Amino acid sequence: MAELFDSYKSNYGEAVAGSIRFSGLRHDFFLIAKADLLQRLVVERRLRQDGAGVRALDIGCGVGSLHPYLEGVFESLDGCDVSEESILRAGQDNPRVSYRACTTPSLPYEDGAFDLAFASCVVHHVPPVSWLDFFREMRRVVRPGGVACIIEHNPYNPLTRLAVFRCPFDQDAVLLNAAKARSLFQETGFWDIRSEHFLLLPSARPFARRLERLLAPLPLGAQYACSAHV
Repeated sequence: MAELFDSYKSNYGEAVAGSIRFSGLRHDFFLIAKADLLQRLVVERRLRQDGAGVRALDIGCGVGSLHPYLEGVFESLDGCDVSEESILRAGQDNPRVSYRACTTPSLPYEDGAFDLAFASCVVHHVPPVSWLDFFREMRRVVRPGGVACIIEHNPYNPLTRLAVFRCPFDQDAVLLNAAKARSLFQETGFWDIRSEHFLLLPSARPFARRLERLLAPLPLGAQYACSAHV
């Protein structure tokens, strides 16, 4: 897996853009939606108002494409990835973020080091036999009272399926639905587990976002977020 993503260190964005070109949407449309969701999560989960003092970790951050859109959301942001080449690229592009390569099954951080740990479109690259271990590691690095969140592709959305099929580094992906994500959080000791689907409408206007929130319980959006307290 590390070697695969090492090879995309210079053209990761182009590969993603190619897989979603049929939608007529730019890659940053999806990145902004994820960043907005994470910012809202900080407030709704009452971590700290407006993100002040929140220490966040992006697990499987790749080349850090999401991080420019999280500028100022957290007090500090760390990122880790199995691809050392991707981490080098991320550090060059985002000097305010702290990056580490993660070359072992254990995350390279101390217990309870973060208020929030999130993984965006990462779990589907993890072998299913290792999913529980992945969630346990997320739980370990989050402080008591903190939150873990995963953002994943919705396997019930046909356009998502098409994008995954077209993406060159998603050929071996194993998609998991929101119900499976909730069960993994439950099995690994999390509580107050919530999920929502998003990216249903091709617009970032306030009305479209409000409508998406109303429809979030239904498995319609291109992706979903599942979060839980430690």
